[in-house]
Amino acid sequence: MVEVLRHEDFAPHVEKAFRFEGWHGTLRLDRIERPRQAPEAALARPPFTLIFAGPPGDVMPEGLRTAIVEDGPRFEFYIMPIHTPAADRQDYQAVFN
Repeated sequence: MVEVLRHEDFAPHVEKAFRFEGWHGTLRLDRIERPRQAPEAALARPPFTLIFAGPPGDVMPEGLRTAIVEDGPRFEFYIMPIHTPAADRQDYQAVFN
């Protein structure tokens, strides 16, 4: 059985560094975005999105990755680079519906 990840699982790790297996760099968990409307009771979890920040120019390709938190647990999720207007970083998102 696959564990259902919730935003509470990631809240203690905001601002921490994440390493991703198969990639040499690290990303910082910048924030957790949650919808403003109340989730339906039938959902296994309320939806949320993790937003990570990384160095510009050295883009990690999207894919299913194992993430290792600095001094913390491991998580497996799909992550992808997203349009980032700021020149000093590259942002990524992991969406949990």
